[in-house]
Amino acid sequence: MIPIVSIVGKSNSGKTTLLEKIIADLTHRGYRIATIKHNRHGFDIDHEGKDSYRHKKAGAHTTVVSSPHQLALVQDVDHDHSFEEIRDKFISGADIILTEGFKVNDYPKIEVFRTELKRDLISSRKDGLVAVAADVKLDIDVPCLDINDPKTVADFIEIHFLK
Repeated sequence: MIPIVSIVGKSNSGKTTLLEKIIADLTHRGYRIATIKHNRHGFDIDHEGKDSYRHKKAGAHTTVVSSPHQLALVQDVDHDHSFEEIRDKFISGADIILTEGFKVNDYPKIEVFRTELKRDLISSRKDGLVAVAADVKLDIDVPCLDINDPKTVADFIEIHFLK
């Protein structure tokens, strides 16, 4: 079973920037990383005029675009898929799945926190919080990691979820 860890935090806290650095670090260590980005407003990866866009617009339920180096799937769905459904249907060959944008879920969470945003933490240990990556040392009941040292966050993930 591929482990799942969520990177959560308020808007503009730096989740994507930290996640990019963690992915690069763990990939450099030889791990295969899968990511799931949630967008509750929907998204469009296909563009008007492209053949695959035309296929979907014509009514195709599923469209796959394939090349020697990438594969993309666009599929109509009838509900917001859970991590388990996404992992089991679409992800294989990964050592870990890192998610962004799912604030409420049952998986371990690392929260990104910046003092300049003047906001409280959104998660607690009872919500699955296992660590906080922050720009200040917080007095909390989980490890507080330096957000400006993504290697420490990658170390934490490696020790707790990959070893």
